[in-house]
Amino acid sequence: MTRRSTLQEESCPQVDLSLEIRPGVQILWGTDIRIRALSRSSVPCRAVLFSIVYFLFRRVLRAVGGSSSAEVEVLVLRHELAVLRRQVARPKLRRRDKIFLAAISRMLPRDRWGSLLVTPQTLLRWHRELVRRKWTFTNRRSPGRPPIDLETRQLILRLARENPHWGCVRIQGELRKLGIRVSATTIRSLLRRARLGPAPRRNGPTWREFMRAQAAGIVSCDFFTVETVWLKTIYVLFFLHLESRRILSFSVTCKPDGAWVTQQARNLFIGLDESDVGAIRFLVRDRDAKFSGPFNEVFTTEDIQVVLTPIRTPQANGYAERWIGSVRRECLDHLLIYGERHLAQVLGEYVRHHNRHRPHRGLQLACPDPSTPMRLLPARATRPRIGRRDRLGGIIHEYHTRAA
Repeated sequence: MTRRSTLQEESCPQVDLSLEIRPGVQILWGTDIRIRALSRSSVPCRAVLFSIVYFLFRRVLRAVGGSSSAEVEVLVLRHELAVLRRQVARPKLRRRDKIFLAAISRMLPRDRWGSLLVTPQTLLRWHRELVRRKWTFTNRRSPGRPPIDLETRQLILRLARENPHWGCVRIQGELRKLGIRVSATTIRSLLRRARLGPAPRRNGPTWREFMRAQAAGIVSCDFFTVETVWLKTIYVLFFLHLESRRILSFSVTCKPDGAWVTQQARNLFIGLDESDVGAIRFLVRDRDAKFSGPFNEVFTTEDIQVVLTPIRTPQANGYAERWIGSVRRECLDHLLIYGERHLAQVLGEYVRHHNRHRPHRGLQLACPDPSTPMRLLPARATRPRIGRRDRLGGIIHEYHTRAA
C-alpha cells in the first residue's frame, strides 16, 4: 500500500459499522479501520463522514422510538412531499381540490398549515371566494323582456321560411290565432339573427330549389384532372343530366384549349336525340377560363341558356362535384393511369356501370338508365340465383339475377 493511502487511513475515525457505500467501494469498520478499494482510486473521507452521520441518525431514531406506525407513515409522507416540492413545478389544482383543502384547513391549527401544498394566504383567499359565491344571487332576473322559449322561436322561423311573402306583422297575427303573443319587434330581431331578410327579399327561390325545379332541363359540366404514373396531368370534361343523373358524354385530353372544348360541345349534341336536345333548357358551369365564347355559342344556338355559378362556390355545381368524388373513390383511386387512351378506357367502363347498374340516392336507389327494370319479389317467393360480373379487373362488381 502506498504512503498516500496510509495517510488517508490514519486520518479517518474508527467506528463499528459495515456498510456498502457505492458499487466498487466497501468500508469495513472494526477496532482498526480498514478501507478496501475495488477500483484504482481510493475512497475519499467524505464518504466515511456520510456513513458516520447515517449511523448516528439511525441510533437517534432508535433511541426516540415508541412512535406508532401511523405517525411514522405521516413523517415519511411529509418528507416525500418536501422532496416533490423541490422537484415539481407549481401544481394545478381543480375546484374540488380547492374546496377540499379550504375545508380541511379548518380542522388543523394555524401553525400546522405549513404542511399543505399552498400557503395560508391562499387558503384564506379560497375561503373568501366560497363565501362570496354563497351570498351571490344568481337567480336574479336580468333586465329587459323575458326571452321566448325554443318552441316559439322555431315556429317563427318555420313560418318565415315556408311563407317568404309574410312580413313580421303577418307572422305576429298568425301566432295570435294560435294563442301565442309575440311582438313584431321580437320577430324582426329573430329573423335578422337567422339571416332571413324582410318579406320582399325572401320571395325568390334558393339555388337548391331552382335546381330541383328545373332538373329535367338542366345539364351540368365540369373539369377534373387525373395524374398518370409519369406525373402527367390529364383533363377530363364531362356532361351530367341532373334529373336522371346520367353521364351524357365525357372526353379526355392533355391540352384543353378553347377549340377542343368547343368541339366537345358539338359532339354532345351529335350523340343526343332530338327529343333530349329539345328538353335541355340550361347549362350550369363554373367560371373556368377553358370555357371560351365559342363554347357558349354552341348552346345558345340551340336555345340553351348558360348559367354561371358564383365565384369560388363549388357547391353551386354540387351534382357534378359529387360525381367527381364518386369516380375517384370507386375507380381512379384504385388504379394507375398510364395515358390518355388508358384513362378513356377506364372511364368508359365506369360510365357504363354508372348509367346502367349503380343505384343513386336521388333516384330512390334506382339506376339512371337501368338495363333491367327493378321488380320486387313476393315475400315467400324462392330467391333466384345471383350472378356477379366484374368490371375493371374486379374493382367494381355488378350483380344480376340469372335462371336456375
